[in-house]
Amino acid sequence: MSRHRMRDALAIGAVMLGLGVVAAAPARAYTVYVTNEKGNSVSVIDSTTLQVTATWPVGRRPRGVTISHDGKQLFVCASDDDRIDVVDTATGKITKSLRSGPDPELFILHPSGNPLYIANEDDSQVTVLDVEKNRIVAEIPVGVEPEGMGLSPDGKVLVNTSETTNMAHFIDTTTHQVIDNVLVDARPRFAEFSADGKWLWVSAEVGGTVSVIDVAARKVVRKISFKIPGVTDEQIQPVGVRLTRDGTRAFVALGPANRVAVIDARTYEVEKYLPVGQRVWQLAFTPDQKQLFTTNGTSNDVSVIDVENLKVVKSIPVGLLPWGVVVSPQ
Repeated sequence: MSRHRMRDALAIGAVMLGLGVVAAAPARAYTVYVTNEKGNSVSVIDSTTLQVTATWPVGRRPRGVTISHDGKQLFVCASDDDRIDVVDTATGKITKSLRSGPDPELFILHPSGNPLYIANEDDSQVTVLDVEKNRIVAEIPVGVEPEGMGLSPDGKVLVNTSETTNMAHFIDTTTHQVIDNVLVDARPRFAEFSADGKWLWVSAEVGGTVSVIDVAARKVVRKISFKIPGVTDEQIQPVGVRLTRDGTRAFVALGPANRVAVIDARTYEVEKYLPVGQRVWQLAFTPDQKQLFTTNGTSNDVSVIDVENLKVVKSIPVGLLPWGVVVSPQ
């Protein structure tokens, strides 16, 4: 290329950069894992193609699911087998099973990667498990039918919700003692801390509300209710809750209402209801929070929400009765 042509090409390139005319960066590819409660399997989804790429067999009645911080190990609550299956994400094979206590339903991993905190629905307790040694560290008595598991960002406070006692139990992760109980509405199913650790959002399936709790004061400061034209109050059953890292929005799965509520997390006003599949249950963001995946139990599919545009962009068929969902960290 002559010096004149090279100079012209560089000039054109500079203008295009100045105008912002550059090639868009390709979307980051993540892997989404969905437990199928009646399928005894995990569906694996590519977040870019939005296609199921594999189906892995696991233990009976898989529900809660989480992933190691390096993305190499998938942990699955095999509720009817009273165990936690550990799946190698590179091969899809179960490498070992961990002790869990009876009927594990939901769990959460400490920010350090160990231990794992497990809700044992039938025994009214939380089991603390050292995942490296497969050793139960503690068994913490809580209310009746424990399910929801939330952990403060610093890992110091664990919260369990008990469905029948209708409480959020605050637990010190150092002493493994319950330090407070906060009454919420009927049948609390999920607990989610804000990224700054100041607020805890707890869904109440039968109560039809979400309670926002001041973590320092351990008091409910706001209750959010929902009204959807053409949908009865009985159909509005809040379950999964996810908050954006910047603290601006919350997303709440509304069960048989077949909607995800979008809430302004600063004013607590519902901005929008997004129609998804039937009996929407749990939610998971991609790490960049550009996509939100929902498990829709009775339609046997997963809905994909474009978070920026607040639109449902895809429905992906998976296995029977999809329940839990988690996304690879990288």
